[in-house]
Order: sequence, then C-alpha cells, then structure tokens
Amino acid sequence: MDWIFSPWPWYVSGPIIAFIMFLLIMVGKNFGMSSNLRTMCTICGAGNKVDFFKFDWKHQRWNLTVVLGAIIGGYIGSQWLSTDIAVAINPDTITDLNNLGFNSAGKAYLPTELFDTSALLSFKNLALLTIGGFLVGFGARYAGGCTSGHAISGLSNLQLPSLIAVIGFFIGGLFMIHVLFPFIF
Repeated sequence: MDWIFSPWPWYVSGPIIAFIMFLLIMVGKNFGMSSNLRTMCTICGAGNKVDFFKFDWKHQRWNLTVVLGAIIGGYIGSQWLSTDIAVAINPDTITDLNNLGFNSAGKAYLPTELFDTSALLSFKNLALLTIGGFLVGFGARYAGGCTSGHAISGLSNLQLPSLIAVIGFFIGGLFMIHVLFPFIF
C-alpha cells in the first residue's frame, strides 16, 4: 500500500499517459487544457460578443470532464495520497531560491511568498500574477494550444507545429528562469 503514497515512477505513469493518448487518437480527440477555457466562455455566452467563441461547444463537452477530473484528482492526491507537502528539489536550487527571497523553497509545494493568501495583498505579487496570467493566456492562444496540448497530444500525433511550440516553451522557460526571474526578484 506504500506505493500509492509515493510518486509513481516514469515507467508506470508514462505508459498510462501514452495509453490515454492512444485512446484519444483512436476516437479522434485532442487533449489540451486551454481549449476548455474557450469552451467555458462559450457556454457562458461569450459567442454573442466575440466570433472566436462562436462554435459548437457540445463537441468539446467531453474535455470538460478532464478539467473536473484534474480538480478532483488533484484534491484527492493532495489530501489523501501525499505524505509530504514539500517538493523534492535539488539542494543547490533551494539555496538559489533562498538567496532570491523564497524561504519556503523545499518546504512547501508552491512558494508561499507568491501563492499565500497574504501575498495577494502585495501590489508587486498581484501585478506579477496578473501579467503572468495574461502572458500565458496570450501564449496559449498564439501557439494554438497550451503546454499539455502540444507536448502530450501534439507530439503524440507527430505534429511539427507542436514540436516547434514545445521548443519555444522550453526556450521561454529557460529565458524566464535565468534572465527575468533574478531581475524581478
């Protein structure tokens, strides 16, 4: 029973993800989380104002169960299947983050300096989260999908645009962490 409470190794979880992707490809579906935002906006009536949201959302209804499953699965995993709230990261990374002012590095799942309720009272943190959210949303729209859609579904389908997008995600992530992140903090 102890195996349930520890992270699953790549050779277990990887084939499970591959099997799910195989099933989705066989039924003609594409996986991606960002498309759910479009579906939810359409359900709420955004199609009355913007043409982008005018589509038959009922064909994407199945993907909303993925969001619900991610929420429920995340809750179950955090409440009952996790023995430790800390993420196992390299001690050198913890030292670097501590030097940048993130004292919760290695002790919490998310940095409390950014994601704690009290952090929302800081104008700097609120501005960073808001600007970051807009940039992620713009990037997902501009790239035609999010990281999960391109990296998992697009690469499974051997789509060249997804390979280019994933390379761009990695370059952007490396630029952010090595150039912008130290500058901001």
